[in-house]
Amino acid sequence: FTYWVAALIEVTGVMHTSYLIRIMAYWAAGKPVESNEPPRDGMQNVWFWGRVAWSLFILGYALAVTLEALFKGQTALWEGVPEVVGLILFFVLMSVVGLLEGMQIAFFTVAKLPKSERGDAPIAMKTCECLFKNGGKNLPGFMCGRQMTVTLCFFIIARVTTINVGEGDENIFGVSDS
Repeated sequence: FTYWVAALIEVTGVMHTSYLIRIMAYWAAGKPVESNEPPRDGMQNVWFWGRVAWSLFILGYALAVTLEALFKGQTALWEGVPEVVGLILFFVLMSVVGLLEGMQIAFFTVAKLPKSERGDAPIAMKTCECLFKNGGKNLPGFMCGRQMTVTLCFFIIARVTTINVGEGDENIFGVSDS
C-alpha cells in the first residue's frame, strides 16, 4: 500500500519541487547532477519540467493561502502574537525541521562509513567524534532528541498556520461560500 501511495505522489508531480532543489544544490556546488536514471529525452523533459512547474504552483498557492490567512488574523496563532512573529516562527521552524531531517539522513549515512572515509573538515570531524564516541551510544540519543524537537516544531507550526475562518468572516482571497 505504501509503495502505491508513494508511486501515485511521484506520478502526479506534487513533490517535484524537491528535484528542483536538488538540481539547484548541485549547481551551487559546481558539480554535475548524479543520477542512476538514464538521461531524459525531449518528451520526458517536457513531462518532468511540467511536473516541476505544477509542484511549484501548488507550493506557491499553499504558501499564499497560509500567508493571506496569517496576515488577516484567520489562523490559530495565539492571541496577542503579531502576525510578523508568526511568519518568522513559520520560516525559522520549517528551516530547523529541514536541517534536522537532513542531519538524520547524513548521520545514518556517515555511520555506515569507515572512520577513514568520513572526511577531514574540522566541524564534520568534531560532530562525528561527538556522535560516535562511547561506541556510538550518542547517536541514538541525538535521534530521540531530534525527533522530539521536530514534533515540537510541527506543533508550533500547526498552531501558526492552521486556518481558522470564523462564521460570517470573509474567506481567504474572497472566495464565496457557495
